[in-house]
Amino acid sequence: MTQPTRSTSPVTIGLDTGDRTIHYCALEAREVCGRGVCPTTREGLDEALAKWPGARVVLEAGSQSAWIARHLRSRGFDVHVVDPRRVQLISKDPRKTDRRDAELLARLESGMPELLGRVHHRGEQAQADLAMIRARDQLVRVRNSLVQCVRGLTKSFGLRLPSATTSAFGKRVRELVPAALLPAVEVVLAQVDALTASIRELDRRVARVAKERYPEVARLQQVHGVGPVTAAAFVLTIEEPTRFDDSRRVGSWIGLCPRVHASGDSNPELGISKSGDGYLRRLLVQCAQYILGHFGKDSELRRFGLKLAARGGRAAKKKAVTAVARKLAVLLHRIWRRGLTYDPFHNTNRQAALAV
Repeated sequence: MTQPTRSTSPVTIGLDTGDRTIHYCALEAREVCGRGVCPTTREGLDEALAKWPGARVVLEAGSQSAWIARHLRSRGFDVHVVDPRRVQLISKDPRKTDRRDAELLARLESGMPELLGRVHHRGEQAQADLAMIRARDQLVRVRNSLVQCVRGLTKSFGLRLPSATTSAFGKRVRELVPAALLPAVEVVLAQVDALTASIRELDRRVARVAKERYPEVARLQQVHGVGPVTAAAFVLTIEEPTRFDDSRRVGSWIGLCPRVHASGDSNPELGISKSGDGYLRRLLVQCAQYILGHFGKDSELRRFGLKLAARGGRAAKKKAVTAVARKLAVLLHRIWRRGLTYDPFHNTNRQAALAV
């Protein structure tokens, strides 16, 4: 993975970013040589940091860190975006303020920056393309909420609506709902139809962008159960496959590996870490559920999951889904980085060839 590049400037600057203001603290030879507050704008940053050109700047990952990092790098600063969880683990300050947080970041960066981890921010174009997929996800969530609202309203009239696809849901409801309830339900159904049209439009845009800019998305869809949204989100979230020299690290990066808290003779079995991108993790889990479901095609990945689920025990099926999602992440990265053609029985066929 990419390693931090040491700055030629002796100054290290810590930034504690907020929606409106940024607290900064500059250190030289581990002594404070400047501190202050500036607006959370490009102009405010330029004015505040102008006296330390080429300095190393450290800030925590957050909603503002992507554009701040891009802007400061364009101005010649050496920017290090760190994992905020690492900072919390290193120091729990009982007197927490933005001013003290900025100084703490600067001191940690000037001492042992490797303890802070490093967060990768994707490029501006990839961020804009990924925003379409995130917007689609929000529309789907709102639509699902409205569908459940309609089901709840009709249930109070003693009517349980049958299962139906979203595209056919409005027609089925209009046929079954009592006339007295129709005025209230019709308004909600109109919103469901509008959201469905918007989701389909975003699907078309995502498909067009993937075809024009990210041809590897089609390669990832070779895996049965991985659709265009998941494949595009995987490519856009990671952005550069060479960031991981070992594909097995991808599962841990997405947060699908178990947490470890061993001490002495105690080594309890814990859940997954859930670090990394929560949306991509949710998409991979949904793909794993499909692979293990009734419509999943036979493959080594499916057999692996079904074997785990057959062991029984507490939450066996849930563990199997998580394990398949983790293996799927590794598989997708390997296909992407090596430009492979997917073979659902790669290991089985290789062993059979060796046995001949």
